[in-house]
Amino acid sequence: MKKVILLVLLLGLFCFASSLFLLSCQKKEEPKEEKCTSGKEKKLVMYKMSEMAALMEQMYVDNLRVKKQIINGEAIGQFPKHFLKIHTAKFTDEFDNDAFFKSNALLYINAQKLIYSDPKNVKQHFNEGVNTCLNCHKNKCGGPIPRIKKLYIK
Repeated sequence: MKKVILLVLLLGLFCFASSLFLLSCQKKEEPKEEKCTSGKEKKLVMYKMSEMAALMEQMYVDNLRVKKQIINGEAIGQFPKHFLKIHTAKFTDEFDNDAFFKSNALLYINAQKLIYSDPKNVKQHFNEGVNTCLNCHKNKCGGPIPRIKKLYIK
């Protein structure tokens, strides 16, 4: 009987020691501190739009305004001269200012001029202007395509 009790005690002691060993071997996660190895704090860098991106944003806003005016039957005024900056504005990546872009920019300007010069067919010309945007963006920067499609007058 003494041997059985001794065996049970030894077995219990073995299990206890094994548990401690397993727990001590587990990797403990400690909160990590973000340290800057150079000794300097990281500075946030604000994104600055290129001239072309800013111009396209402005043209989008202008076309939203014109769309509302056309829908409401209001006069749309004069062709915005700042649209002509499409030929000279600086790109984020100058490689995008290629022959394809230049020919599409010319098509866009011509389509825009028709909006302002032919009030009888203003809706048709406006939608054709939107088409020129889409045709270019399908081959260049496709990101704004869903937004451009919202310009269509139905």
